Amino acid sequence: MAIPISYNVRNLILRKGLTIMTALGIALTVTTAIFLMALLAGLQRAFVSSGDPRNVLVLRKGSEAELSGGFDAALFPTLKTLPGIAKDSRGEPMASGELVVVIVLPRKDGTGEVNVTVRGMMPDGLELRPSAKLAEGRWFQTGQREVVVSRSIRSRFTHTNIGDTMEFGKGSWKVVGVFDAGGSAYESEIWGDVNQMSSDFDRQGGYSSAYLRATDPIAADALTRRVADDQRLKLEGDLETAYYEKQTRSGGPIKYIGIVVAFIMAIGSIFAAMNTMYAAVAYRGREIATLRVIGFSRPAILTSFVLESLMLALLGALAGILLMLPFNGMQTGTSNAVTFSEVVFALTITWQVAAYALAFALIMGFVGGLAPAWHAARQNILNALRS
Repeated sequence: MAIPISYNVRNLILRKGLTIMTALGIALTVTTAIFLMALLAGLQRAFVSSGDPRNVLVLRKGSEAELSGGFDAALFPTLKTLPGIAKDSRGEPMASGELVVVIVLPRKDGTGEVNVTVRGMMPDGLELRPSAKLAEGRWFQTGQREVVVSRSIRSRFTHTNIGDTMEFGKGSWKVVGVFDAGGSAYESEIWGDVNQMSSDFDRQGGYSSAYLRATDPIAADALTRRVADDQRLKLEGDLETAYYEKQTRSGGPIKYIGIVVAFIMAIGSIFAAMNTMYAAVAYRGREIATLRVIGFSRPAILTSFVLESLMLALLGALAGILLMLPFNGMQTGTSNAVTFSEVVFALTITWQVAAYALAFALIMGFVGGLAPAWHAARQNILNALRS
């Protein structure tokens, strides 16, 4: 015969001071775990949501990043003749030769300067990125020293409002627009005309990368193979989505630090839950003995106390999730090991993150409650009644 759950609920309410303190200790561990998991989820969202499955990114053979993947611009017309490339609004192959450089910008909050990615692109570059929407102002014009910045760039760095002038390269660049990239990796970039950028950074005659739009995702796979197989080019292509997904390795340090911190805090929370449950067992010795006398078995006593510990952990998990919800969507940044510049992303508390936090808390509750529950179930009835 099992002990009713209402018995455990009443006991938690009766010892509400100890219950609240233990639940808050578990909640603190859960908030730390959620914070770190939300960081990783936001970083993954920034990269995985970047790119279009029809886009093929072309780099020099052996290169893994646009910054180191430069090739001769004379190869670009040959690239555009490859079969499987879609047509743009002018009826031409949809392709963009691009230049990627890194500049240093000061933060608005005065916390120093960081590297920011600047991308020069051809007019098709905008068509190749339909997820990026113009939020304010207008797009840059070809042949002009104009740039557009993402919303997050504008919110974090100085001289990035529309009408402002930015100083980099060989002179001034006017900010003419702000775009919204929907939380993707493009949110960390500044865009302008590729020819103007090449001239400013003395990179004429070469591109960092080229973007090609295939007619559909299946054709994009075939196009990557055609790029690699063409002996005239000595280039290689990769799906744009795959290229950005590889960059999630930037979150590796966060992941490892998170595991270590969460593990250490979990040990503390397990001992807190264990202490609470041992106190409950000691306080309710006669009560446990009475339950045994009226017919409840040892397994029923053990199950009841484990359930009580799990309820305590569940309470802490819910409190931790509620405490972290206001931080959902908060923007932050980290250094990208591939581009050597800052990538901006938002803390993202997904259902998966909440489920992991819940499971993490329940494991702490189970481990912390098992030993006291075993002690309660093994108590001698007569000794407990005399105490």
